[in-house]
Amino acid sequence: MDILLAIIVIVINTTLGLMVYLRDRSSRPARLFMVMSLLINVWVLANLITNHNYGYPLVVNDIANRIAFVAGYGIVVAGTLFTYKFPTNRRTGYTEMMLLLVLSVPILYLSATSLVAGTVHYIGQDSPGFTAGPLLWLYALGFLGLVGLLAKNLVIAISKEHGIKKRQGILVLMAFCTSAVLGLLLNAILPLVASSWETTRLGPLVVVILVGMVAYSIIRHGLFDIRLAVVRSAAYVLALITLAGIYYGLAYVTSVAIFQGETTTAVSVSPVNIMLALVLAFAFQPIKRFFDRLTNHLFYRDTYDADEFIASLGALLTSTTHLHEVLELSLAKITQTLKSSSGLFVVYRDHHDDAITSEGKYKKFTEEEYDLLHRLVDIRGSKLLIVNSFVPYSDPDERKLHQILAKRHIALVLPLKSAHETVGHLLLGEPMSTQYSARDLRVLETIANQLIIAIMNARSVEAVRELNIHLEERVGQATRALLRTNRQLLELDETKDEFLSMASHQLRTPLTSIKGYISMVLEGDVGDITPAQRQLLEEAYTSSERMVHLIGDFLNVNRLQTGKFIIDPNEVDLAKVVKQEVDQIRQIAVTHDITVQYKAPARFPRLFVDEGKIRQVIMNFIDNAIYYSPEGKIIRVSLTIEEGDAVLRVTDKGMGVPEKVQKKLFTKFFRAENARKQRPDGTGIGLYLAKKVIDGHSGKLVFESRENKGSTFGFRLPIKKLSSPPGPKVIED
Repeated sequence: MDILLAIIVIVINTTLGLMVYLRDRSSRPARLFMVMSLLINVWVLANLITNHNYGYPLVVNDIANRIAFVAGYGIVVAGTLFTYKFPTNRRTGYTEMMLLLVLSVPILYLSATSLVAGTVHYIGQDSPGFTAGPLLWLYALGFLGLVGLLAKNLVIAISKEHGIKKRQGILVLMAFCTSAVLGLLLNAILPLVASSWETTRLGPLVVVILVGMVAYSIIRHGLFDIRLAVVRSAAYVLALITLAGIYYGLAYVTSVAIFQGETTTAVSVSPVNIMLALVLAFAFQPIKRFFDRLTNHLFYRDTYDADEFIASLGALLTSTTHLHEVLELSLAKITQTLKSSSGLFVVYRDHHDDAITSEGKYKKFTEEEYDLLHRLVDIRGSKLLIVNSFVPYSDPDERKLHQILAKRHIALVLPLKSAHETVGHLLLGEPMSTQYSARDLRVLETIANQLIIAIMNARSVEAVRELNIHLEERVGQATRALLRTNRQLLELDETKDEFLSMASHQLRTPLTSIKGYISMVLEGDVGDITPAQRQLLEEAYTSSERMVHLIGDFLNVNRLQTGKFIIDPNEVDLAKVVKQEVDQIRQIAVTHDITVQYKAPARFPRLFVDEGKIRQVIMNFIDNAIYYSPEGKIIRVSLTIEEGDAVLRVTDKGMGVPEKVQKKLFTKFFRAENARKQRPDGTGIGLYLAKKVIDGHSGKLVFESRENKGSTFGFRLPIKKLSSPPGPKVIED
């Protein structure tokens, strides 16, 4: 029974040690664990040889006994050194180093002598007996001291950890302390107290506890990240044991049923054996799949479908274009699927602070630590960073970064880097159940591109959204400023209108008096005047007449703007009105050596028009023709009936209007370049008012012009429509 137990312990322990060592040869915890595994195997073999006599000389038992003491103490020494590197790396202080040396080197040396190991002798013929060494108490004291130091290290480390590393540390602490105390009790204390060494035969049970708890920690909590290998190995072993059982069961049944108990040779050479082998060959895969499912159910209850996870994450990433929503939804999905204790998204943004979204608890980074993280992630590229504070990195910044991340329980850093820029990075905390598997790492690398595209799109949309908000604010500010300016302009315009109206009325009154007095002088009411005086007075009269008309135009423009420009029709003899205006303006024409010709029609229908405003239009057309025609020319005025319209035309042979500006001619304050040169004192409102007046009578303007050839201005009024009073009409600008 001792031999079978020793074999089982050695096989399992060797397998675990090799798996851990081959998984990460550069890791100090892995190397120390391998050393412990070798020492455990040595101790089990030495203990087995010490307690049994298989015909070899007594000196072999004595040597094995000393090796067992050295190996047992070496296990505790290696375990104590292991706790300085697990679950996190920590430096050994000077005092602790000296204590380790004092507790390790002398006692290991003494353990190889009879002072501690004692001597071996036979009790009877076959049973070895033991004599305790005089310094065995020192061995026990040193052993307990190392166990205490080991426990202290693990308790301190566990208090600073959480999640998976905390559970791993608790299991390792329980495994070491339980096996160490029990081993010391069975192999040293009880033999001394009871003076019997029979309890040392139970030594392998101590190792079974240690190896069993470490194996459980590996399988259940991912210690050293070899759970997959262990689980798959267990599935293979169970499948092979099942096949072996089936084979021997079938072989036994076949031998009894066919060969009446003559089993061995007959079955081994018969075709029945070949059939059994074929059956087992076909049964292997179904049996293996069964144990794969069984082990997956037992040890991978938290597994997930990678394809389904990637598809659902893609759907989340396309469900919104808001950056923070993209980060929150994706981070929650990732941490939930991978069973991460925490998560942190950091996304770089131009002209803004980094966008940061977290899941779970984590200690915040300082600005200096963030800068270090950003710089090293940028340098590292898109390669996944696995945090490992055990590795002695040559770059001090990289070593510092790993220590910073390990202190915050960050296990993975996934850089999010496109072809042209580093978008940000994803930090994942330690897993809550097991360590991250190679499958988890592949999934993270697979979703990196999805995250990059979604984040860049959301970041672009955010920039556009912010730009729109900024533009809306600017437009709003500009609109408010324009409204304020517009109110001010309206107030100024209203003030201007009031001033213009007041000034026009105030100017009109004295001008009318001046015009009347000049007319009286010209008519000889105050005595005779000389020809020279007459000429001057006629010029003054003409200027005052023009001033009266100009003031009238300004008043009309003001009325248009204030909504007071009213067409008030009355029955008028249009032929008589035209004749009166021509007669009145002839005096002005004479001073310019211009002849105005007009032949009134014999009969003309009476129309309902605003006589004052129509007179003003007629006067404006004739006045323009006089001022823009060379001396000695003739201006022809005609009034006819054409196609049911009363048509007035004033035709001159003056400078004409350039074709390119003719469309602007009837707009307010517009004057052609040649007109401004000919008559600088013009206002540009006469034709504008003429159009408003004729439009107010439902008529149309008549206009034809060729530059340097002359122009025709006039209007057409509908006779039928204006034959009856249409009523007053307000004209607005």
